[in-house]
Amino acid sequence: MAKPVLTISSKNYGAWALRGWLMCKLAGLDFSEKVIPPDDPAMKAEMLLLSSSMLVPSLQHGGIKVWDTLAIGEYLNEIQPKSGLLPTDAKARAHCRAICGEMHSGFSALRSSLPMNLKASFPGFKVWSRAQADIDRIVAIWRECLQAYGGPYLFGKVPSMADAMYAPVVTRFLTYDVALDKTCAAYCKRIMDLPAMQEWVKAAKAEAEEIDELDAEF
Repeated sequence: MAKPVLTISSKNYGAWALRGWLMCKLAGLDFSEKVIPPDDPAMKAEMLLLSSSMLVPSLQHGGIKVWDTLAIGEYLNEIQPKSGLLPTDAKARAHCRAICGEMHSGFSALRSSLPMNLKASFPGFKVWSRAQADIDRIVAIWRECLQAYGGPYLFGKVPSMADAMYAPVVTRFLTYDVALDKTCAAYCKRIMDLPAMQEWVKAAKAEAEEIDELDAEF
């Protein structure tokens, strides 16, 4: 069987690309990457939130093509069920799917006003009220999960699909100097310390391409 191929966009700006890529890493999938160029319409759609149906990232595996990050996560859980992408307990699994879905469809104010940009740093960044409401909801989700399942990750001892879905938010909180309590700050550090995240960040910072629309300070 040919090696699986994951098509992604910029590692510096691509929040959805990071989610799909990190899920593949957490699932232990041996895959190669195909990076689409910055002038590709699909990449622009992902970066600038111009499309309601994201075709990046997409995974090709054994004649099967899967796009949409949630679908990729569910597929990876099917082929690698012992990876821990979804909890084994039915109640926890339902909870995990619910907060992944909330991330997938919500938090538009956060996404638009605090775009992912791993190369940037905005100390003292002023967060507007609607984005702050999104932040408040996200940290409430984190606290609830960490308390309910004992950490160190959202659903227990191993990183799950939920951690992958919220990983780009972690990078945003660091880029835009978002104030966090000790519990959430420690969780952010834990995610950034993952070897896969360190690999992604290193590659993101080595990218030469820049997208002017996303380098603006909002």
